[in-house]
Order: sequence, then C-alpha cells, then structure tokens
Amino acid sequence: MIRPILTVPDPLLKQKSLPVPIITDEVIQLARDMAETMYAAPGVGLAAPQVGVLQRLIVIDVAGNDEPPQLITAINPVIIHAEDDCFDEEGCLSVPDFAANVKRHRRVTVKALTLEGQERIWHADGLLAIAFQHEIDHLDGILFVDRLSPLKRELFLKKLKKRGTP
Repeated sequence: MIRPILTVPDPLLKQKSLPVPIITDEVIQLARDMAETMYAAPGVGLAAPQVGVLQRLIVIDVAGNDEPPQLITAINPVIIHAEDDCFDEEGCLSVPDFAANVKRHRRVTVKALTLEGQERIWHADGLLAIAFQHEIDHLDGILFVDRLSPLKRELFLKKLKKRGTP
C-alpha cells in the first residue's frame, strides 16, 4: 500500500525514532509499504518517519532505471565506520522542489537487521553510502537541509516561506 509521505514542516520529521524491538508482521508490512511508496514517488530511499512511523527502519534502492531493483531493507541501522568526505547534491521526498550540496562520507559501513532478523553488514560507497547516511539521518530527526551552510539554509527557508509554509 502506498502511504502518504510527510513533508516539511511536519513536526514528526524532526523527532528521533525508536529501535524496532521485534520484527513482527506489522514491521514487515510497513517495510513493504515503504518500498512501494519509495518506488511510486519515485525515490532512492525512504525512512519510516517519512510515512509517519517513528521506528528505525529504512528502505533503499539506488539501481538505475535500466537495472533490476536492488532493494535494501535495514532495521535499526547503525553506521559503524565512515571515511573520506565528499559533497554531492541531495534532494528529499520530504523536502520537495529543493536540492543542495551536502557534505557526507564517501564510504560507510552499516550494520542492521534484515526483515528475516539476520544481522547484515553493508560496505557502501558513492550513492549508496550517501543514501544510507541520508536515511539514517531521518531516523534521528535530521533533514538534509539541517546540514547546509547558514547561507544555503537561509535560502531554503526563504523558498519555504514563499511557498506559504511557515
């Protein structure tokens, strides 16, 4: 089921998510709904808070349009190693019509549970590394615009105000 995606300034987007204590049928259904929502948007990642659920669950698929889907579902993800900085343009389904360069790590190692409850480690670089960092930020109530320079952030806030959003 495609779920509505929350957008700024929804206060849920700024709250910290709680760990998933046990993988239930509801968690599995949430993950399926999130993947369907992400693909329909379309986007390369989605975090549970973006669909109004404050649980530490993300879905990511950075495969190109001409590639088969490569869905990653990560429960309670944690970045256990990060190296090399890079600046890359990011956008967000919860921050429509705005993109900006954000400083991230070029490579990350992420530990999480799969939907089957197995611990998994991903060694990610490039777009996948950026997507992991972006989605994990959502779990901590951080939007990519929170990582912008004061000048870029002011530009974003002006654009938001112009749109009629407080």
